[in-house]
Amino acid sequence: MSAAVSISTHRPYGLTRVCRVWGVSRAGIYRGRRVIVPSMPRRRPGSQGVMPDAALVEAIRGVLLASPFHGEGYRKVWARLRHGGLRTSKERVRRLMSENGLSAATRVGSPRSPRNHDGTIIPETVDTMWGTDMTTAYTTEYGQVAVFVAVDHCSAECVGLHAALRGTRFEALEPARQGVVERFGAVEKDTAQGLSIRHDHGSQYMSHDFQKEIAWLGAISSPAFVRAPEGNGCAERFIRTLKENLLWVRTFRTVEELRLALLDFRRTYNEHWLIERHGHRSPAQFRRDQMDTMPLAA
Repeated sequence: MSAAVSISTHRPYGLTRVCRVWGVSRAGIYRGRRVIVPSMPRRRPGSQGVMPDAALVEAIRGVLLASPFHGEGYRKVWARLRHGGLRTSKERVRRLMSENGLSAATRVGSPRSPRNHDGTIIPETVDTMWGTDMTTAYTTEYGQVAVFVAVDHCSAECVGLHAALRGTRFEALEPARQGVVERFGAVEKDTAQGLSIRHDHGSQYMSHDFQKEIAWLGAISSPAFVRAPEGNGCAERFIRTLKENLLWVRTFRTVEELRLALLDFRRTYNEHWLIERHGHRSPAQFRRDQMDTMPLAA
């Protein structure tokens, strides 16, 4: 219509006048004239390697189905593929998982101001610092119950797990006792010398009974900074993994049923959960490798 010639002026009407009369936008007209070419997903330049994308996606699905954990990201999937003898690039695994809806859900935290704790809480050797904390779980018979954890800051290995009807100061000591028996041989006076126990300022951990017993064991109390949960981040991170893979996905009838499930999870986590900072080794494997090198270093 804009190219039609006016009878009176013998000139084309023009696009501006036609759009004004019709009440439409010129941008809409121009957009309608464009030929839309569907964009193709970005691909890495060069060859794709021995295995095509479709076959690699199936291998990734197999890893996700075989893993005993939920919500593993592309880094752990890439590591498990390599452990299984399938070598590919980490970026290719990330791209294929994203394109096929296999990526783990992520949570983006809000920006924060500088905290008192901005250093590191990771020691160089195992059994130097353990972190302990408490969370809750639900049972059908008793309602909400307490779950206590203890985690080695160096290896990220769970050294103690305990479920109790009430979250008292005496129950809070149980994971530390489990770890002391397993790592130091017995619960005796000064048997855990050289060990620091990191905890928050909860009433169970700041109680006289808790502090007195860990001092009797020879361990040092190491409270985190107030309002700085990252100071107890190893225990906090383990609790997140525990919730996502056990407490939020199973229903428990009694505290004893929960306790037995926690013991099973501890074994599975220590042997099969992969830690990136350990070269994608499990916590138990990292401990074994470090213990093997200690006599050589001495």
